[in-house]
Amino acid sequence: MEAIYPFSALKTNQREVKDAALEGVVHVTENGRGAFVFCSEDVFDRKLREAAEEAVYAERMAAAIRQGREDIEEGRCVEGTAAALDAIWQRANRYAI
Repeated sequence: MEAIYPFSALKTNQREVKDAALEGVVHVTENGRGAFVFCSEDVFDRKLREAAEEAVYAERMAAAIRQGREDIEEGRCVEGTAAALDAIWQRANRYAI
């Protein structure tokens, strides 16, 4: 869980807030509402890397789903286990020496 501190903690509990920011993102509230986020540069870089990795993963999954739908629409699919095994054997035999 990410740390949440009131704005006043930046003055009264600096060490605690800094220590929390070394570990993860710190949310700072003002008048009971979210106002700022605070973190170390290492945490910031890690969060950016994680976000980029998640975006790449999401795009790969979306591309796979699009390709699967296109394959189905174009008839490049089989139905059932027996048909799938038959298709695998046919492909394997094409490449047999």
